[in-house]
Amino acid sequence: MSVEPGDRVRLEYVGRFEDGGVFATSNATLAEEHGLVPTDDDQPTEVSPLSFTVGRDEVVAGLDEAVVGMAVGEEATVTVPSEDGYGEYDPERLREYDVETFESMVGRRPAVGLHVEARNGLHGDVVAVRGDTVEVDFNHELAGRTLVFEVRVLEVS
Repeated sequence: MSVEPGDRVRLEYVGRFEDGGVFATSNATLAEEHGLVPTDDDQPTEVSPLSFTVGRDEVVAGLDEAVVGMAVGEEATVTVPSEDGYGEYDPERLREYDVETFESMVGRRPAVGLHVEARNGLHGDVVAVRGDTVEVDFNHELAGRTLVFEVRVLEVS
C-alpha cells in the first residue's frame, strides 16, 4: 500500500541541515546526543515517530509531498528548500521595540534568547538588547534554511 493524500502516516526521521547538523529526530539516542530531548517542566518527554495526515498542511510542504507514493518500510532522503519548508527569511519580520514598550507587552525584562508570543499569535525570539532597544525576530527559526530529512515509513492508515 503506497501513501496517498488523506492517509495517516507514521515516520521514523532525522531532520538535518545541509552541513549535517541535526535539528529534529525520532531517534532517542541521536536526540540526546544533539540536545534535542524535549522537556516539559524539566521532565524529559519521550522522543517518538512523526505522525501526520498527508495533504493537510500538518508538516512542511516538501516533506508532505515527498512521502506520497512511498510504502511501509521504504526509506528516502528528502531535500526541502526553504520555500517548501519554513519559507524564506524575511528581514521585515525583525522588529525593534523600546525596552519599556517591550516590558509592558511581554511582562518580562528582555533577554537574548527569550521566546515571546505577540498578541496576534506570532512567535518570536529576542535576538538583541542594545541600550534602550530590543530586537525581536518573528521569522521561524528554520526560515531560509534548506532541510534534509531521512525518513522511513513505519505505518500507513
